[in-house]
Order: sequence, then C-alpha cells, then structure tokens
Amino acid sequence: MMRAAILEGPEQIRIETATLPAPGPGEVRIRLEGCGVCASNVEPWQGQPWSQFPGDPGELGHEGWGEIDVVGEGVEGLMPGDRVASLSFRSFADYDVAKADMVVKLPDSLSGQPFPGEPLGCAFNIFRRSDIRERQTVAIIGIGFLGAVLTKLASDAGARVIAISRRRESLDLARHYGAAETIPMNDHYAIIDTVKALTGEAMCARVIEAVGKQWPLDLAGELVGFGGKLVVAGYHQDGPRQVNMQGWNWKGIDVINAHERDPEVQMQGLREAVDAVASGRLDPTPLYTHRYALEELGEALAATRDKPEHFVKALVMLR
Repeated sequence: MMRAAILEGPEQIRIETATLPAPGPGEVRIRLEGCGVCASNVEPWQGQPWSQFPGDPGELGHEGWGEIDVVGEGVEGLMPGDRVASLSFRSFADYDVAKADMVVKLPDSLSGQPFPGEPLGCAFNIFRRSDIRERQTVAIIGIGFLGAVLTKLASDAGARVIAISRRRESLDLARHYGAAETIPMNDHYAIIDTVKALTGEAMCARVIEAVGKQWPLDLAGELVGFGGKLVVAGYHQDGPRQVNMQGWNWKGIDVINAHERDPEVQMQGLREAVDAVASGRLDPTPLYTHRYALEELGEALAATRDKPEHFVKALVMLR
C-alpha cells in the first residue's frame, strides 16, 4: 500500500491509503522522492466546469522524480535502484508508474538534489521553439519558474533579455539569471513605451508570454516587432482568448504555441535539462523556494496560486 492524494472536490484534497500500482510490460515503478507543483494544477484544483470528482490517486502530479523499485517485462537499460526523472501523471503519491521510454536516468552528480524534470524539460523545448539568436532582443513576460529558466537560456545564447513581471523579487531573480533590463508589470502602455525606448522603437524579435492570462497575451502582441515571433509558453486553460489578429497580421509575426505533445520531443527537452543541470550550466536551486509534505498539498497549491513573498516553485517532498 501507499499514500496518495485524491482530489475530492474544489480545493478538497484527501490523503488516503491506496494500492501500489504494478508496472506492466515496458513500464517501471518509481518510488518517488518528490513532485513539483505546476501552475497548471491550480485551476483543476479549484474546480472547472468540466471537472469530475473524485480524481484518481496521485492525479495532477506530473513533475516527479525518484528511484525505480520494480521494472516490468521487456524493460532494458533500467533496473531497480536507478534514480530517474519521469514524465508520468499520478505523482502526488508515494509511487507512480511510467513507461520505460519516458524516464531519464539522473547522474550521480545530481544525487540528493530535487529534479522536477517535466517543467525543466518544458523550458528547454520552449527555448528551442523560440529560435532565439545572438544579439536579438527578447522580452519574457512573467518571471516564475519557467520565465526564470528561459531568461537564463536566452541570455546564455547571447540575446538581450527584457524581463517583465509583477513582483520586484521576480525582477531581481531575472537579473540573477542574466536579464539585461527589467520592467515592472503594472501599466500596459508604460511597458510598451519603455520597450520602445529600449529598442529604438524596433520592439522585440522574440516575445515569450509565460503567464497564461489574457492581459500578458495582449501585451506580448504589442511588444513583438515586425516579422518577429510571439511564443506562447503560458498555459491557457481557463477558457477562450481574444487576440488582436489585425495587429498580429499587420506585423507579419509568427505565433508559436510552444507546449510540446510529441513524447519524443518532450523527452529531448528532459534529456537536455538533465545535461544542463548536471554540467552546471543551469542551477535551478534558487527556484525551489517552498517545500511541503504530501499532507500539505492543498497548502502547496494555494501558495502556487497566491504566490507569497519570495515564492517561485513548490515541491512536495515524499521522502
């Protein structure tokens, strides 16, 4: 048996004892050390019109890492004791099952370190889709976990990063990860005027929207320059959006929805993230600001929604 979180209703989580999942052919079971809390968890936790309750044990948790304890039939190259990050979907529990081709081994250099692989891999895939080049001006709207990692990747690529975010501490974080300029996200037209001044009115070759709300999307469309790329990295899941198609069309911009759904591409990003953190090229440690027990999952989700002081990312620690 194992502990597992079950979403019983809007903002109602119960921790109960559940049956251990058994890996099938081509699968592994992971004794989880922890699981990150994703901003995309918040709206399902709060309840959406299409939500169904109760959820499955461990549901919503998709940023898990831990140690393989059982391998299924036909699995090669993985064995009990291997420490891995996985792309699996019921990781708010002591154990989860993943397809063997959806886990990546963690090297010894990452021993003892948390590794929520899914969002790290997501950042690398978004960066690749953004096609950021040296000497470009890149605006990143929303400096949370994803925006901070993208700031680091873009600045390391030689881009001039303008970070735009609501909280002063988020802008300080962007500076830590290489942003050349920071702008408080408090006045739509003042932000546009500031970016015009910083770019000689050329605006930005790339704009990454990493919030997932209407206003940041509107702002992103204003900040991208002629022939540039607007990269939607925010997770928009609370209903339809309106866009300024006239402006987008007139500027001749490319609009990229950068959430990958091809498993092979998802795994490419995860492998790149493991290599970057293991080599020291990326240190995500400052981003893991809040840690919770499984029994405190509701508090972790509330913090992810409300963002208390110095909050960036919550981890649910299981060991």
